[in-house]
Amino acid sequence: MIKYIEETAAYLQNKGFEKPEIGIILGTGLGQLLDEIEILVEVSYNHIPNFPTATVEFHKGKMLYGNLEGKKVIVMQGRFHLYEGYTLQDVTYPVRVMHHLGIKTLLVSNASGAINLDFNKGELMLIDDHINLQGGSPLAFKGVEKMGSRFTDMSAPYDAEINTKIIQIAADKGIKLHQGVYASVVGPQLETRAEYRYLKIIGADAVGMSTVPEIIVANHLALPVAAVSVLTDECDPDNLKPVNIEEIIAMAAKAEPNMIILFKELIKSL
Repeated sequence: MIKYIEETAAYLQNKGFEKPEIGIILGTGLGQLLDEIEILVEVSYNHIPNFPTATVEFHKGKMLYGNLEGKKVIVMQGRFHLYEGYTLQDVTYPVRVMHHLGIKTLLVSNASGAINLDFNKGELMLIDDHINLQGGSPLAFKGVEKMGSRFTDMSAPYDAEINTKIIQIAADKGIKLHQGVYASVVGPQLETRAEYRYLKIIGADAVGMSTVPEIIVANHLALPVAAVSVLTDECDPDNLKPVNIEEIIAMAAKAEPNMIILFKELIKSL
């Protein structure tokens, strides 16, 4: 894998991805941040050596490099998921590449369902902790110890200093920001009523199909990371309606401007 990472990084450096400071992963329906970036280089995933290809219709599949709030950033427009048939190593490969290119901070976003019924769709949740229900680990492969500690500590997977800054920015800007636990499941099917009840019992505030693998690998690389969920639907098992993916995407787009404010103000302060 190290050889592949070096090859991918060399390709991107030759394209102009020079000395990036911050990596950003944009989740489902979240692409408006690109309007705020001075984009210098744009590369489709299917042109990048050793890269997976995004197969989800609302994930664009591009890696971008540019300036945001005076910092050099790499942005993943579209991520990879276990439910697309990829391995957890595939899903997290871009994090390893961005780290190899030199990023010092990783910011992650996702769209998720609110398990905590005190949270409403259209609001944001800062992820304070998570539950991995994906049935595997991106670190469970031969030779992982050559890239970091095999037994990676996860007692505080989300950087406390960055989270404190995000909470303060939300307060200063009047943005409603919950804090909670994100449960990551395989998908792609949505949850049953019984599964929503189970998730609530085990302590989840929100549920989605991504993010946790990238967070684990960031910790493996000792890369400070923070993640924000855009809450796109409310998962009330007693009043459950059939899922409408178009509505979820629309809700993500509606809530995204507040997430952009948080990310931009945070990047200014890093």
